[in-house]
Amino acid sequence: MAKGTRLCPVLRSHPRVPYPQPLVIVCDAVLTQLIIKFIPCQSLVQIDLYLNGERNYSKITGPTGPLVYPAGHVYVHDILHYLTDSGNNVPVAQQIYAGLYVLSLLLTCSIYRNAGVPNWTLLFLPLSKRLHSIFVLRLFNDCWSVVFVQAAILACQTGVDGTGVLLYSLALSVKMSALLYLPGLLVVFFKRHGIWGTARYMAVLASSQVLLARPFLGENTVPYIQNAFNFSRVFLQKWTVVFLSPSWAMGLLLVHVTLLTAFGLCRWCRNDGGTLAVIQRGFPRPSQSPALSAVSPGYIATVLMTSNLIGILFARSLHYQFYSWYCQQLPLLRQRTRYPLLLQYVNFRMERILLAAHVLLLLGIWFGFAEGKAVLPGHLSFKEKSIE
Repeated sequence: MAKGTRLCPVLRSHPRVPYPQPLVIVCDAVLTQLIIKFIPCQSLVQIDLYLNGERNYSKITGPTGPLVYPAGHVYVHDILHYLTDSGNNVPVAQQIYAGLYVLSLLLTCSIYRNAGVPNWTLLFLPLSKRLHSIFVLRLFNDCWSVVFVQAAILACQTGVDGTGVLLYSLALSVKMSALLYLPGLLVVFFKRHGIWGTARYMAVLASSQVLLARPFLGENTVPYIQNAFNFSRVFLQKWTVVFLSPSWAMGLLLVHVTLLTAFGLCRWCRNDGGTLAVIQRGFPRPSQSPALSAVSPGYIATVLMTSNLIGILFARSLHYQFYSWYCQQLPLLRQRTRYPLLLQYVNFRMERILLAAHVLLLLGIWFGFAEGKAVLPGHLSFKEKSIE
């Protein structure tokens, strides 16, 4: 047996070895508690106008301006308002967000395990100082959206697509940024369920959004849509890196769509004979799966996370909490490149030159394993059992 294997059995790459997962989770939970104890925290978002009965989105405002998030954001902070003595008990709020962070870490470990990612990759997950700050010091609503998305990815990996759609809808109801996953989700559903199945799940997504927003609709439908799903919204430059030029924003959107199309046509259906072949099989048989290869857990994680990364690369504005949208996905995505391990690690740590890091990572996925890697036989007992 090799010396490295004798000294570090925990770091063996076989996905069945469970040891690093509880080790990473427990150590990071302790680290999170230390951060809460020694670093001051900001206050919670106030939703007094909503609690007083206001349902017109154009009239609901807070310390940072008008309400610009979907209905799920309001419901989350309504619950937090109740649990934290009207938002005054910040330590309780921090413990709630600490639990949310640990849940996020647990979901990420489960996604990685299902995708067949080597266990030593998990050791990168607790390394982000900013991610801890976003969860337990800043208490951003992005954290809830991220956890719902992670739960949705895990549900889709295990074949429970109906539950996955509902969880994804919850993520979208908290933060519009969850839309970045939608192109990848459409690819996964089309390959797994065909046209009619995909249409059915999209109908579930749309109807659940209407149901969640029901208290704000009726006479106030237009203000709700304009505020909660305002694609032209520009953030204050004090808190963001933002491109104000409309032509520049349109150019970013065009390149975003072009790159998604390129991945869809050239990378995400290669094992099925190409995208055109998948479409040709799918339209004559709209109720059947057009895929030739299994829509594996690794494929699902890779496609959805890549779709998200492409959206972040061409985002019109970047703010402090955006890092939570994909931080825990970076170790998996860099495993989908063919870069040497050292270069992968450098890419993971290139936080100060984000654009170059994103481009380098996306190029690595393009020339690497855009459909995921093959998992060792016997690693996962995976069964297609999507809810019809």
